[in-house]
Amino acid sequence: MITKIRWGILSTAKIGVQKVIPALQKGNFCEVTAIASRSIEKANKTADQLGIVKRYASYEELLLDPDIDAIYNPLPNHLHVYWTMKALEAGKHVLCEKPIGLNADGARALVEAVKKYPEMKVMEAFMYRFHPQWEKAIELIQSGEIGQVRTVQSFFSYYNIDPENIRNKADIGGGALMDIGCYCVSFPRFIFDEEPVKVLGQMDFDPLMKTDRLSSGMLQFSSGKSATFTCSTQLMPFQQTNIFGDQGHIQIEIPVNAPPNESTRITLRTQEKTESFIFAPVDQYTLQGDAFAHAILRNEPVPTPLSDAVGNMVAIDGIVASAKNNQWIVL
Repeated sequence: MITKIRWGILSTAKIGVQKVIPALQKGNFCEVTAIASRSIEKANKTADQLGIVKRYASYEELLLDPDIDAIYNPLPNHLHVYWTMKALEAGKHVLCEKPIGLNADGARALVEAVKKYPEMKVMEAFMYRFHPQWEKAIELIQSGEIGQVRTVQSFFSYYNIDPENIRNKADIGGGALMDIGCYCVSFPRFIFDEEPVKVLGQMDFDPLMKTDRLSSGMLQFSSGKSATFTCSTQLMPFQQTNIFGDQGHIQIEIPVNAPPNESTRITLRTQEKTESFIFAPVDQYTLQGDAFAHAILRNEPVPTPLSDAVGNMVAIDGIVASAKNNQWIVL
């Protein structure tokens, strides 16, 4: 009986090499079998560094390997849908980095493709949802600790002005909104467990790289609930999410990049008390990988269905259209 999922990694992307591969290697249900790069030198170097036995000089070769069960796809945004489809055709399950594609149409096309392979699992990699701090935040909300949740406010920024960095290339899906704003859009959808009905966006673009360097958005949900956010690729690094109810407030200090070797904290504030919850160090990428692998091994639905990925892209598309047309966009 298979007890571990054998992973193949598409590319030597930084997030894979530095975060996801080491995390998968620590998983209870995961082992990293192979890695591919367009450069065999890069593949060999990374494989040697991380103790991966098999290495390939093309993604196509890796997909043909019968000893691989699942693919992790950390390729640039414009390659997410294409190579996820190719992996499905090769009989591989796929954990694909966020955002799932360049737009909602691409996400919908992937959903249609997956229908041809009902036995295969595909999931967008929003790893934050697997961290205990977020599980606790959702538990506090559902138990009524902050009353009726009314609004969510998020901020996420870093500083990167390297024109050669893929995050700064507009034609392949770079920019603040796609890279980190997608988290800010995902948060309230996760918290409210529903889709926004209309959105408003504002975007400021780098004059040379043409990517959005500072973007803000408002999302309106049913019954007057709302969310606001700002994200930037050219500001001092910072991140935080605040969840406000009519009886209290939850602050998540590091909502996305929770460090795997340090404790994290969320704070609950009500009229009666202020209480902090401290979480021991944990690697959310390991938890994500194991959750996905467990779904494969048990033949159960993945924790986050592709319909969620489509919903996130619909909202992002709306924010882009709103910024362009200077008006609210009804979704």
